[in-house]
Amino acid sequence: MAAETIIYHNPNCGTSRKVLGMLQEAGAKPRVVEYLKTPPSRAELLDLLQRMGMPPRQLLRRRGTPFDALGLDDPTKTDDELVDAILAHPILMERPVVATPRGVRLCRPAEKVQGLLG
Repeated sequence: MAAETIIYHNPNCGTSRKVLGMLQEAGAKPRVVEYLKTPPSRAELLDLLQRMGMPPRQLLRRRGTPFDALGLDDPTKTDDELVDAILAHPILMERPVVATPRGVRLCRPAEKVQGLLG
């Protein structure tokens, strides 16, 4: 596992900007991945989910996304189908996700990043 800090960031999201600022204030020099421009690969996404202990359904963002149009609230959708949807439409990934040597978290609300800071 890399010893770097990575934030999967959307610069248009206030929470994402706040978490990035909190990381920088704590002295971290995170690698910023604008996931809408550079989405994670399937392997990266599955690794993040596994390290968060989170099923794909919990990482889905509904507001401002094609969530409803894709019928993603259907409980019969499999994890693979949900991962496929996130990969096809990265805007479906809730943000920000922060990966550090101390763990990986979906930092919503922003204060959740505190447990990842050294």
